[in-house]
Order: sequence, then C-alpha cells, then structure tokens
Amino acid sequence: MPHTTASDADAAQLAALGHKSELNRNFSPLAMLGLAFAILNSWTALSASLSLALPSGGPTSVLWGLITAGVCNLSLAVSLAEFLSAYPTAGGQYHWVAVISWKRWVPILSWITGWINVSGWIALVASGGLLGSQLILGIISLMNSNYESQRWHQFLIYIGYNLVAFLVNAFMTGGLPLITRSAFIWSITGFVVISITVLSCTSPNYSSAEFVFTDFLNETGWPDGIAWLLGLLQAGLGLTGFDAVAHMIEEIPNPAVEGPKIMIACVGIGVFTGFIFLLVLLFVAGPIDGPDGVIESTAGPLLQIFYNATGSKAGAICLLIFPLVCLLFATISIMTTSTRMTYAFARDGGLPFSRVFARVHPKLQLPLNALYLTVALVVIFGCIFLGSSSAFNAIISASVVALGVSYGIPIAINCIRGRKMLPKSRPFQIPNWFGWTANLIGLAYVIVTTVLFLFPPDLPATGSNMNYCVVVFFIILVISVVQWFVDGKKNFSGPRINIDNLANGEVVGMDPASSSEGGIGEYDDGKGSQ
Repeated sequence: MPHTTASDADAAQLAALGHKSELNRNFSPLAMLGLAFAILNSWTALSASLSLALPSGGPTSVLWGLITAGVCNLSLAVSLAEFLSAYPTAGGQYHWVAVISWKRWVPILSWITGWINVSGWIALVASGGLLGSQLILGIISLMNSNYESQRWHQFLIYIGYNLVAFLVNAFMTGGLPLITRSAFIWSITGFVVISITVLSCTSPNYSSAEFVFTDFLNETGWPDGIAWLLGLLQAGLGLTGFDAVAHMIEEIPNPAVEGPKIMIACVGIGVFTGFIFLLVLLFVAGPIDGPDGVIESTAGPLLQIFYNATGSKAGAICLLIFPLVCLLFATISIMTTSTRMTYAFARDGGLPFSRVFARVHPKLQLPLNALYLTVALVVIFGCIFLGSSSAFNAIISASVVALGVSYGIPIAINCIRGRKMLPKSRPFQIPNWFGWTANLIGLAYVIVTTVLFLFPPDLPATGSNMNYCVVVFFIILVISVVQWFVDGKKNFSGPRINIDNLANGEVVGMDPASSSEGGIGEYDDGKGSQ
C-alpha cells in the first residue's frame, strides 16, 4: 500500500487505541459499502425468507414488518455509529463496552460481549450456504415434481458455498474490495432486472392493492398479535449484520468519518430496496395460501412467485440466478467479517489459544488461523444439520439473537451512564434528544426480538417444530462463562487499548507494551471512576 499521510494518521489513531495496524487498508468507502450491503443483502434475504412471514401475518407482516424493523435497525445503526466514530477498531462492540463500563466490570462485560459477538458472526456464516442450498433444491423441485430432497443433498451444496468463500478469503484478499464492489453492483442490478421483468410479465393481472397492503393471514396457531410479531423476524433477519463495518473498519482510510456513514447507509439502502422488492413480489405473487399457493410450494416461495409471474420455468430460474449469486457474495463477505472479528478478539486474549488465532499470515496478509477456525466451525454446524434440521435452523436464529444482544449491550450501558461516556471530539455526533430516542427504540427492539426468536413458529409445539434457539444461545453463554473462570478471569483484563484519560473526549495514546498490565484506562468525568 502506498505510504501516505492519511494512512499514517489512521495507523496513529489505531495505535492510540492500543493496537498496531497489521491489516492493509485496501477498502475504499464504496468497497466497504459494498461489503456491508453484500452481508445484509436485504432484498435477497427478505425474499428468500418469505416463508417466515407469509404464514405469520401475510402481506401485512411482510411489508409493515419491514418498515417497523427498518426504523428500529436504523436506530441501532445510528446508535452504534456514535461508538464507531469514537473508537474505530475491529473489536467493535466488546471494545466499546470496555471503554464505557464501570472499571471493575470491564473485563467480564467485555468478555461476554466479545464471545456473544464472535459466536453470532461465526454462526451467521452458515446462513448464505443454507439459503443458497434451499434455492437450488427449489430449482430441482420445480423441474422435477417427483424429486424428494435429502438432507445430504443440501449439505453438499452448503459445503460448496462455504468452500468457495474460504478460497476467496484465503487467496484473493487483495481482490476482496473488487469483489465487494461487484457484489453491490450485481445486487442492485438484480433488484432492478427482476422487478421490471416480473411486473411486465404479470401486467395487467396484478394482485389488488387491498391484498398487498392490508391482507392478514395467520396459519401459526398463535393469537393474531403474536403471529404478526413473529413475522417481524423475517425483516430482522434481512437487516442484521450491519456491524460488519466496525469489524472491517481497520481496513478503510479515514475510518472515524467514513465508518458511521457506511453503517447507516447500508441499512437505509437495505430498507428501501427491500420494501420496493417485497412490494413488487406481492403484486405479482398470485395465490398465497391453499394447496396451490406460494406458501406450500415445494419450489419455495420466491421461485414459485417468479414462476407465477413469468409463466416460464426457464424464465423463473434465470431470475433466481441473481439472488443465488448474491447469497454467494454474502457468504464470502460474512466469512470475511467473521474472520476479522475472531482475529480482533484473539488479539486481545479473549479466545482459547489466542496467540494462534491472532497471527496475521506474513505473505497472505490476513488472519489465516482465524479463517481456519471459522470454516471448521461452519463445517461442524453442517454436520449437525445432517442429523437435525431444527438444530441447524436454531444456530442461524441464535446468530441473529446474539448479534442483536451484542448491539444492545454497549447502547444500554451508555444510556445507564447518562449518554456521557463518548468523547465530544468524535466526528459523528447527533443531538442528545435524538440520541436518546434512537437508543431507546433500538433497545426496545432488541428486547422484543430476542424474546420472539425463542418462540416456536407454530402451535402446538412439538419436538420437530420447537425453536431450539434458546438452547444454542444458552450453550454459547455457558461456554463463555466456563472459559471465563478457566482462563479469562486470570488473563483477560479487557481489550488491550491504552486509554489513560478521555478528558474532553481526547484519546491519549500510550506504549502498547503497557496494555497487558494496565488493561483499560478510566474515563474521567470529573467525578472519578464509578
């Protein structure tokens, strides 16, 4: 990378936070926006997961649930953007928690936040391969009505998706910015091409506006209100993961200024494109419920809607190529982010064998061991899927719950401490009244959706349809706590950030060697540490 004054300034800012800049700043703001949007891929994720919302509220849940989740996720993004502007390192949430927490609680709160965030991202890697494999099996079902899907069929496709993602991340690091820019362009192109095609093919036989905007459907067995709230989880899935910007922030220039803009923009673009795309799909969907409806189709809701709109199997499959490739881009991008998050936490001593996972490969210029760990765990998740599809779906759900909780922890601590813990010198600032509003809306959303993800999707609950997300999330917490008493309590004092004083919002750099002794400095608000 060319040696510039800007890169020196960025490295100095990172050094002030206690870390040596080891990763090249390859990502331009546009490339980082592409990476973040490739991870969210909202219109793709929302359309590929229509089966979550259509039986649980119908079109009203699909459309208005997205608007509701969109407002709440934008509130979360704005809230986290304040932290990102003040402390732009790949640690993200667990780093921010350490900076603003009460001194004696720094190690344990930072530890738990880091474990929850790392676990959520590693589990989320599996989502791209899972959704992609479901779409491919849908193509086979559409072309061959006698085909019976087997779990190992989907497992092989899932492994293929993740193998491609691993190879790209391992050997094409320098090309990742180009790939993420391509992902952004491909996604927007697919959004436009599919929308125009299905609208023109269906004309003038659209669904009524009354159906699209007001029709309510409940096939869950839950009361109508609970059913609609459960349908909200589709929108939550389509908008999660925007903290990717934080975990990749050390690889873009001028991170304190550009990072917050990218984080908010990717959510805004996701809500806008997602709403328009879902609106288009509902107008061309055809029958939703019943034996011939979209919900019951063996091809899957999205492919069945494409087929209903075009009247052509070949045409429907061609349109499906866009979301299939988008999901491949998403798998690559999520694996990139998960690797950087694992690397950052290991760099601060938060994982078993941290020294191993914190190594940056000298030739490839990436944390290769952290990448190996991510891929190994993804394969293990796939093996669980071979034995129980419910367990695998629970891991995916738990990843979204984990990410939501990791968003909420630093925001909640900042609110409890009166929103006075961030330096006033940060580039991104919002009015205090707006900050309080965004913080409280975001926290309410995290609490509600965390509880909802633990509910079974249908009643009566059975062993096969039970939501085991609570079990997976509990296992993550147990492992985190056990590892804390085995290793963390003795060796983990919080992120190795060297902040002695944040008077007037200024970050004061120290010798990184002293971080292992001093841990994290205190925030001096004139009243002393609490």
